[in-house]
Amino acid sequence: MRDELYAALEKGFTSPIRDVLWGHIYLTPNLEALTRCAPFMRLHRIFQLGPTHCVYPGATHTRAAHSLGVYHLARRLLRNFLEQGADAWTSPGGIRSFLCAALLHDLGHFPYAHSLKELPLEDHEALTGTIILAEPVKSLVGSAGADPYLTAAIINTALPGDAETELRFYRKLLSGALDPDKLDYLNRDARYCGVPYGAQDVDFILSRLHPHPERGADIDSRGIPSVESVLFSKYLMYKTVYWHPAVRSATGMIKKALLRGLEQGLIPQEQLYDLDDPGLFARLAGLGEPFLSWGTKVRDGCLYGVAVEFPYDEALRQELAVITNRSQYEEALAAELSGHFGVPIRPESVILDVPEQITFETGLYVRDEDCYFERSSGIFKAETVQAFIKSLQVIRIFVDPADLPAAVISKGPSPRYELLQNKRRWL
Repeated sequence: MRDELYAALEKGFTSPIRDVLWGHIYLTPNLEALTRCAPFMRLHRIFQLGPTHCVYPGATHTRAAHSLGVYHLARRLLRNFLEQGADAWTSPGGIRSFLCAALLHDLGHFPYAHSLKELPLEDHEALTGTIILAEPVKSLVGSAGADPYLTAAIINTALPGDAETELRFYRKLLSGALDPDKLDYLNRDARYCGVPYGAQDVDFILSRLHPHPERGADIDSRGIPSVESVLFSKYLMYKTVYWHPAVRSATGMIKKALLRGLEQGLIPQEQLYDLDDPGLFARLAGLGEPFLSWGTKVRDGCLYGVAVEFPYDEALRQELAVITNRSQYEEALAAELSGHFGVPIRPESVILDVPEQITFETGLYVRDEDCYFERSSGIFKAETVQAFIKSLQVIRIFVDPADLPAAVISKGPSPRYELLQNKRRWL
């Protein structure tokens, strides 16, 4: 049995793909066939970081490249874990299913990064599971020696599964504090943006992870600095890259366009699920104004500027948390701004941006200290993580500079306007 487990990870991996980050990534011919199917090829047309290239021009890497990186790290992780006893609860078919899950985990991802994540749509993990269980992916996964249902269930945790340890184990490995997904995107995003914040010592991290049938992966105390590095890197990447004001502006413009299209019945939900980035802009252009303007401005980097910025306020954030309720506030804001400047400001020229919930995974178990990470000897306690979240949860009001008098537009790529004095006045 042990020989069969190793064969599932080592035998037939003869098809190399060259990756900027990890060098040669080896697949079997059947796994390579999965990367040539239409659902995977779509990922080549979706930027990993959506509009971030407006700020960091190098950030044009794709979901496909990221998916290959996650698969590569997942294979390395399992190879290490088999040496440490994971062969007691894994099977050859399960290993192949996990590799397929890592490779295909983003098949259902929306276009333009996370612009669609807050919209009233089906979760992309559920969409991924549906794609895997349909042709042509289902047969291709089977040809790779994997179980299509197990592959889908590893990704979409809402799918029912039996209580077997193996499924729980793989689910924990694919989504955790030091999972292959996070280790790839932090390193990859930092490399392509040209910033140092996301770089992680992956070789050392993998050496400090240990398999556990229920928790997926544990660490030892020597790995605590690696977890701290990941947490701080994630914070810095959100601060400087993922939630850069210009990125939030572009994302907010696309969300506003799509939400209005959904509410007016101009865009059926199912038409959004198969789109790639170019298809998204073409769909908006086909709707005419103001959808065409929103899409064209984002595509051309003509973004709305920051008008007002509020620090973390949980009560305010909760009042504005439901995206479908924000249009009424944006209409009120437009009316107030029109009175303030004496010029008409259209509701479509105002965007109320409320950052979505964010988590910093700290659930790793430190086995030689017999406690979870938050109670370990490290410096990252619960209050530190909450401080990170509060500093990132900035609420902004973006306004189209074209609607404002030239006299109030300051110089610079992200002009700030002193428009409102009382943030409660328009609630």
